[in-house]
Amino acid sequence: LHTPMFFFLLNLALSDLGSICTTVPKAMHNSLWHTRVISYTGCAAQVFFFIFFLATEFSLLTVMCYDRYVSICKPLHYRTLLGSRTCAHMAAAAWACGFLYALMQTANTFSLPLCHGNALDQFFCEIPYILKLSCSKYYLRELGLIVVGASLGFGCFVFIVFSYVQIFRVVLRIPSEQGQHKAFSTCLPHLAVVSLFLSTSFFAYLKPPSISSPSLDLTLSVLYSVVPPALNPLIYSLRNKELKAAMGRLMTGWFPEH
Repeated sequence: LHTPMFFFLLNLALSDLGSICTTVPKAMHNSLWHTRVISYTGCAAQVFFFIFFLATEFSLLTVMCYDRYVSICKPLHYRTLLGSRTCAHMAAAAWACGFLYALMQTANTFSLPLCHGNALDQFFCEIPYILKLSCSKYYLRELGLIVVGASLGFGCFVFIVFSYVQIFRVVLRIPSEQGQHKAFSTCLPHLAVVSLFLSTSFFAYLKPPSISSPSLDLTLSVLYSVVPPALNPLIYSLRNKELKAAMGRLMTGWFPEH
């Protein structure tokens, strides 16, 4: 767990856990008690923590892409470029970026007066649905939020794409097929997680209004807020022999043979 990859995976797991705990427990409580009530303060807290963990996760995925780039393209400098202090600073920067972005988005959203009721057609407090309740020109705020979020997301996306272009160029030059397979196997889990995260998020927020419906919006919200955090550990663990061996030893300890 002291290697850079597992250190970043630990941070990613914490952000995934926080993201799910922000929305799912309250939704389950409301479903079991047949209610849809949430306080104004609780809604603001849910928005803040959800954006905080979501933005942190994307920042961590970007940092992990750099880890993959260095390990494959500059293997001899791996320990120099990704020492323990450097990894700690990169992880702290990812969490700090998520915190500042969430604080800005939450303050910007809840500074608006709400006058179109207090019912959200969603299973958790989500900014686009809150903005629809505003009596001011909320679309200007929404446009600003989209521009800021899209700019930051696009910058991370360009960095990820550029890194993987360099990675694939190096991997394809490896003479042995076994070496290529080993190099690809270290990148595919990260690439799968990034693709799942981006595809569900982009489609949920950038889908055409003509195909929007309450049931589709609910399904997409579940896809991007619950499915990626739940699948991330599975995607990474399936490619890790040491983790599978440790799980096997743990299960053997739970169920000893007689």
